Amino acid sequence: MVDWKGRRLGDILTFANGFVFILLINLLVSKQFYRFDLTEEKRFSVKPETLHILRGLEDEIHIEVFLEGKLNASFQRFQKAILETLEEFRIYSKNKITYSVTDPAVAMGEKARNEFMADLASKGIQPTNIIDTRDGQREEQIIFPGVVISYEGVEKGVMLLKGNKAGTPDQEINQSIEGIEYEIISVIHNLISTDRKSIGFVSGHGELDSLESFSLRSNLFEIYDVFDVNLSNERDLKKFDVLVIAKPRMAFAEPEKYVLDQFLMQGGKILFLMDKVNASMDSVGRDDYFAGPNNLNLDDQLFKYGVRINPDLVQDRRSGMYPVITGQAGGKPKMQLMEWPFFPLISQYANHPITRNLDAVLTKFCNSIDTVKATGILKTPLLMTSPYSRKISTPVHININELRKNMRDADYVTQYIPVGVLLEGKFTSLYKNRFPPKGFESSKVISDGVPSKIVVIADGDVARNDVNPRSKEPQALGFDPMTNTTFANRDLLLNTVAYLTNENGLIQARNKEVKIRPLDKVRLKNERFKWQVLNLGAPLLLLIGYGVFRFYLRKKRFAKF
Repeated sequence: MVDWKGRRLGDILTFANGFVFILLINLLVSKQFYRFDLTEEKRFSVKPETLHILRGLEDEIHIEVFLEGKLNASFQRFQKAILETLEEFRIYSKNKITYSVTDPAVAMGEKARNEFMADLASKGIQPTNIIDTRDGQREEQIIFPGVVISYEGVEKGVMLLKGNKAGTPDQEINQSIEGIEYEIISVIHNLISTDRKSIGFVSGHGELDSLESFSLRSNLFEIYDVFDVNLSNERDLKKFDVLVIAKPRMAFAEPEKYVLDQFLMQGGKILFLMDKVNASMDSVGRDDYFAGPNNLNLDDQLFKYGVRINPDLVQDRRSGMYPVITGQAGGKPKMQLMEWPFFPLISQYANHPITRNLDAVLTKFCNSIDTVKATGILKTPLLMTSPYSRKISTPVHININELRKNMRDADYVTQYIPVGVLLEGKFTSLYKNRFPPKGFESSKVISDGVPSKIVVIADGDVARNDVNPRSKEPQALGFDPMTNTTFANRDLLLNTVAYLTNENGLIQARNKEVKIRPLDKVRLKNERFKWQVLNLGAPLLLLIGYGVFRFYLRKKRFAKF
């Protein structure tokens, strides 16, 4: 006979009810997908635009990680961040994204290993040499901090180690971690996307030719459809999403200005890469060389939109290098690389998706930019000089022999001169309350535009790649043959075009932030023993205290009997 009032049966029923309740909760929760990111900066969360792409994947994508081997603590943290991001991608894509880790150094045989590494380098994953000290021994290792994304037989390499190299190694790693999501998801988007944006390179004014802009065009062509545009022949530019005006040398005619203006009024975006001063390295060896202003007939138009490029040249103590003959050695001229202030290295940026965590950008003969009043336009200075710079108004005397003289720091006291500006908002037409050029109807003039964007960079050379004088082949954009260094010109322009085309908002993923919280080394040294005792002794004291408290409760409870 069952004793319904018995304690044992009551315990069994309580356990059964609890078990059923937990089972029901799990069944209900399993119908929904939840992930909670409790970190302050939401480091484990992905952007909504990324989620949209991941959840819409129809075919499988495999990502192979090549950052493996005997890594130091910083690169171990970098590797962990990559794998954590890919795990999030796998979960949100419902296993459409898979990934694996490969160590290039374990290839059988030196020849096979070298071929494997050369193949990775050809895909854009450049090797990085890290030096570490283990057990008093200096160890050197080559690693490949990147991934290869495979989709429907197409492979695309992604270099993940980026960031401003002017910072500390830990800062560079941290900036690279912040960019993992964008670097990977942007390539995935480009691989699966069938709707390619159209980019038009304006021609007819002495702009960079196909060889000088080959690197930029080829990088853009991997993502967009790229065309040449002659404004005098094409009046309907609706098929283009962005127009690029790269280093024009001749003035724009009024009908061409009108076409540009109406393109902007209809929501088209424009990237201006212009020189206000006509300066060239071909003549800097002459003592009588003076650089004068370059009239492109666009001043009134840019002024109407909210910006003015000044007829001056910017000099910066933090600059690129140029070889100078400093003497004779064995009857031959002795060359030495020296800082050339007319080639500012830009590393001061706005906190903006275009320039966030960007490495230094090399400019040549750039001009200063001022913003002017334009109602409804948001102006963001993107690129700025260092705190040790100055402006020289035209005509500017340029002589390479001046590098032999000692530069005075007192001459470089102007800080953060803007050389690149982003304009956003509803622009007002240059032709509002004005007659349009001959051949255009006044009734069709759009006076007030829809929201659009303009980026103005006062240097056309930022988009020009050098050409190898021996092979006549174009070199990578941003590559400086003098120092064998590749600057971030390519990344700057690709980020700019991505922002202008608004690639489904993916560029916003560059705003991700991962904070570094280093220990206070002074306090660590002075308070080391105290914290060791606290961390080791506190848990033991709490455990003993809990035991005494429990013993006291049990004694008090059973004392009744």
